[in-house]
Amino acid sequence: MGNCSFSDFIDELEKHFNQVEPQIMAFLPEEARFERLRSEGESLLKRYPNPEMRPPLFGMMIGVKDIFHVDGFKTRAGSQVPPERLAGPEAECVSALKKAGALTFGKTVTTEFAYFAPGPTRNPHNLAYTPGGSSSGSAAAVSAGIVPLALGTQTIGSIIRPASFCGVIGFKPTYERISRSGVIPLSPSMDHVGFFSVDFEMARKTAAILFKDWLNPEKSVEKPRLGVPDGPYLQKAGSEMLDHFENVCEHLEQAGYYLKRIPVMADFDEIASLHNLIVAVEAAQTHEIWYSEFGDTYHPKTVELIERGRKADPDVYQKALKSRKKLRDELTHLMRTEGIDLWLSPPALGPAPFDLDSTGDPIMNLPWTHCGFPTLNIPAGTNKAGLPMGLQVTAGWGKDEALLIWGKDMQETL
Repeated sequence: MGNCSFSDFIDELEKHFNQVEPQIMAFLPEEARFERLRSEGESLLKRYPNPEMRPPLFGMMIGVKDIFHVDGFKTRAGSQVPPERLAGPEAECVSALKKAGALTFGKTVTTEFAYFAPGPTRNPHNLAYTPGGSSSGSAAAVSAGIVPLALGTQTIGSIIRPASFCGVIGFKPTYERISRSGVIPLSPSMDHVGFFSVDFEMARKTAAILFKDWLNPEKSVEKPRLGVPDGPYLQKAGSEMLDHFENVCEHLEQAGYYLKRIPVMADFDEIASLHNLIVAVEAAQTHEIWYSEFGDTYHPKTVELIERGRKADPDVYQKALKSRKKLRDELTHLMRTEGIDLWLSPPALGPAPFDLDSTGDPIMNLPWTHCGFPTLNIPAGTNKAGLPMGLQVTAGWGKDEALLIWGKDMQETL
């Protein structure tokens, strides 16, 4: 809010929202949104009249992806399933942010059940292009300056990819370091709760609230040693993104970062296949009852996923589950023996694709979700058409605190 009154702050926010939201469509419609926010804000001011006693996110507006339950809001999950059938207790992470003083600006658009069927949201940098998915509205809302913080989830690439497409910071933590309680699942073995933020100060403050085991480093963290994962995984990226990625790597080396190219994931196609199998099987399990009643309302892309999961071999599914730890152990061993702290990689195949029929391919995010490592998107410039291009940065298991410190330093370098 800065130095202005809360009333003036809401007036300016309402004006900005009315200017940009009709074009980007990041939020679900809500009647009397700003009357509610004025009332909630006044209650917050009465509860904390002393500025020195206010919680860390006092008056902060947040967007919440519409698969998170929020008291006072219906959860539709981008679907046609009656919201009363999807209802549940408020998500723990939402409650934690509210306790820290945040106000829920609104529910953000998601693809259907956080899979691939796109919603109406557009990329704020060019309305003809996708913002990515499945956390489409959350990424676009932060990019458009409506909210400085928005919750999202990632099961394959639903935070890092849209963060790259929209030019904002996206953070996917180590698996289960942020509670998934109160969030409609897609694939519990792969679902990660994370967020989008305007800067790293906001990201670190938010992580400290959402992590039950957050540790503030006792001393400054040394400059990280960087690894590039050479091999079939890296070659999945398109030529434009690879050129951009190489330029970013060169810039970091010139700035004094140690960078080493390491052959890794020779079996990447199998890793991707096993990951997608887990998502399909667990989506079928999650939706067993809803799909039996409302399957005729599901988007064809979601139907294909569920039907594929229903037909999957249980033995292959068990192999797929074991592959998560296998990849985690292999990458951890390589990081130790090669002496690196972070993996650098492209956050998407390229810039945001044209049109809204697709949210883009998440393949560049898949291995880091599969192994559960904490991952960032750092905005890293634009292409010739003015579309954002990012850098995907991944730390080892449980190294979230260091990752956010390193990410801030790298962004300043870039």
